[in-house]
Amino acid sequence: MVNTEIPHTLSPSSFSGTPLLTINREATVDLDSTNSFEGPEKLLEVWFSASPQSLPQASAPGGLKTVPSEVWKDMLDLVNCKVMSIVESEDVDAYLLSESSMFVFPHKLILKTCGTTTLLSGLPKILEIAALEAKFPHVVADATQGQATAAAPYRVFYSRKNFLFPDRQRGPHRSWRNEVNSLDRLFVGGSAYMIGKMNGEHWYLYLTEPNTMLTPPATPDREQPIKVLELPESDLNAKRCSMDDEGQDETLELLMTDLEPENAKQFYLDHASAVAEGKYYQQAHNARMDAQEHLGSIHDLDEGGVHEPNQLSKGRRLWHSSVDIFSNTSNEDSLCASDDELSFPQELTTEGHALGTVVSEFSGLSAVYPSSRYPDARIDAYLFTPCGFSANGVIPSPATGGSTHYFTVHVTPEPHCSYASFETNVPASQTGRETADVIQQVVGIFKPGRFSVTLFEAKDTADEEVGLAKKKGSKLEAIKGYRR
Repeated sequence: MVNTEIPHTLSPSSFSGTPLLTINREATVDLDSTNSFEGPEKLLEVWFSASPQSLPQASAPGGLKTVPSEVWKDMLDLVNCKVMSIVESEDVDAYLLSESSMFVFPHKLILKTCGTTTLLSGLPKILEIAALEAKFPHVVADATQGQATAAAPYRVFYSRKNFLFPDRQRGPHRSWRNEVNSLDRLFVGGSAYMIGKMNGEHWYLYLTEPNTMLTPPATPDREQPIKVLELPESDLNAKRCSMDDEGQDETLELLMTDLEPENAKQFYLDHASAVAEGKYYQQAHNARMDAQEHLGSIHDLDEGGVHEPNQLSKGRRLWHSSVDIFSNTSNEDSLCASDDELSFPQELTTEGHALGTVVSEFSGLSAVYPSSRYPDARIDAYLFTPCGFSANGVIPSPATGGSTHYFTVHVTPEPHCSYASFETNVPASQTGRETADVIQQVVGIFKPGRFSVTLFEAKDTADEEVGLAKKKGSKLEAIKGYRR
């Protein structure tokens, strides 16, 4: 069945064996980032089992991936963001949102939102959807939360960097204490931490123990103290080590501020459109020259003469392959016109997915996980007006039978509030590079004045693994051009 409200877009990755892209054109109308924007995201992970292989027996076979996109859209209305496009794959569905991203696996949901979104307002609805749609084990929910039932999660993680404009936040996000209270009203035994300087850059984390228990409806209001500074190593290890079924599970997150202003211009619409225009006319001119070399004058083809079908078809293949970056937007027939008659496509002058593709290529983002190594990878990118950029990457493992991973990028380039984030769960061992090398490549793209790194890994606690972890930690502190 085809969803008529979020139409399919035929693209190179719409065919069998590759992720499928769906675009919600209605949600992309009038998106504007003119005003100062809160770039640092709120990040929520809700796990309902330790891995896709360990779903509860009574749950739907596909777990959360069986939930229709329309149901998720209703939940996101509570968060105050919209779905712009979806990349579907066998292991994960990647939702590009008007404010950041959502990733839906069979066993977990990752929701990352920026701006003044009210992410935690959608959490009770997520628990209800998991119960009613995905059939995870559930209990009667607290009526005061507005939900009739709720699935008991396996684990919950919520984190964020300190806000740039905290006074603009809404709902439960007006302060960290309010956020902790909202989470404690839902879950038993959660722990809250702050890492960093209270009067400078810092990062907050809330997490629950494995096999999380929901707070009984009758539990009175209470206030838990917020633990500060040191996150116990046992809790850090528990974040991922309790999930051994997930295999090589690791998540890398870079939070970058004070972007170099000249470099940040590549995330402005005017700059990206100029880049696209230059590439478009150059590629069109090259395609015309190639066609003339193989077939003679294009005008001769257009104005008469009998040509062998295989000649014409060969020529058309040449023109198409020469403009692959714009294959979703360019008009093949426009290449038959003279250079003076070429019309620059409107979609390469306005915000949207076409210019998002241009930026992901020009900035070097698409080279972080290159198609030469990941031939089935798909990047779904969007450039905003007058600036701002978001992208989701769905990265199928090049190994037969391997899992599909993701990365997500969000950029606010304005000098007074510049910020960029990069998050991925592609295992370093799969890339053939050290984690520090990936970090070096990403900071080279964005050139931040400062950045923070969080890295969670599922590793054995054997002495050898501990030694490797310490060695990796020392490498992470040796990023060229930066000091701790």
